[in-house]
Amino acid sequence: TFETAWHLVAHFFKDITHFDGKFFSTLRYLLLKPGFLSREYMIGRRASYLNPIRMYVFTSALFFLIFFSMFSPGENAVVTKTFEGKTKDEILAMDAAAFDGITKKLNDGIPMSRESFITYADSVNRKGGIRLSPTKFASKEAYDSLLRSGKKKHNWIERTLTYKQIEINKKYDNDQQKIVRSFINTLIHSFPQMLFLSLPVFALLLKLLYYRRKEYFYASHAIFSIHLYVFIFIILLIIAALSKANNSLNWAIIDYLSYALLLFFVFYEYKAMRVFYDQNRGKTILKFVILNMLHLFVLVLLFIFFVFFSLMKI
Repeated sequence: TFETAWHLVAHFFKDITHFDGKFFSTLRYLLLKPGFLSREYMIGRRASYLNPIRMYVFTSALFFLIFFSMFSPGENAVVTKTFEGKTKDEILAMDAAAFDGITKKLNDGIPMSRESFITYADSVNRKGGIRLSPTKFASKEAYDSLLRSGKKKHNWIERTLTYKQIEINKKYDNDQQKIVRSFINTLIHSFPQMLFLSLPVFALLLKLLYYRRKEYFYASHAIFSIHLYVFIFIILLIIAALSKANNSLNWAIIDYLSYALLLFFVFYEYKAMRVFYDQNRGKTILKFVILNMLHLFVLVLLFIFFVFFSLMKI
């Protein structure tokens, strides 16, 4: 949560005052020498640098603290419905003849006034509820009655989705806007958990790719992964700051700088792998491509899981 993230950041800032420059030297090596910190940690030279786990906790907490304060799409999420293939604004912009023609189709052959159509469209947009199953049921009791009578024969997944559909629509009074806002906010606040779960999987992928390198234990791959994730958070924080500044300045060079930082991250990951695992360019590039393809697949699976989890949680 926002409060937890702020507490972690404040606690870490309090601690770094006792590190006598360790924080800044670690940050300098992390940013400017890809793979160096992970190799130092692996060979036992650890006292001069910050603990990687504490670094991860601090940077992830700081990132999500800023992210949640800057980016809250759930507050403005809007469900846009169409009527006969047209949006509300498109219908209102029609001439009188076209407007009458389309509203007749929506109102049993009786044309609406523009004021009546606005009321109708807003009501449909807000009171349609959500559909997780092909059929909408008024209540759990009505659905249970159909199941008992045998008119509906649903498996466990269909029953679970239908019960959740009834529960959500009842909880939010069929208001689609409220449902979408709640869902998006729940999903957004699941991102820290999603990234946290992806980290050990990323380390496992590295273990599989370098399975012949017996000197690299899983812990070594995990430390490398942590340092890489910390770097990602720092780059994303810089990009977020540039984006915020560009909202006021509107300078094209800021956009180019953001793209350059993203490209720099790609190079950084490759360079870190090359330094830490000490393999030639060809092998490193091949493993870099395979690693990121597999990692993307894992992230997609985790995202699907958290979409379902967020839906069950609202």
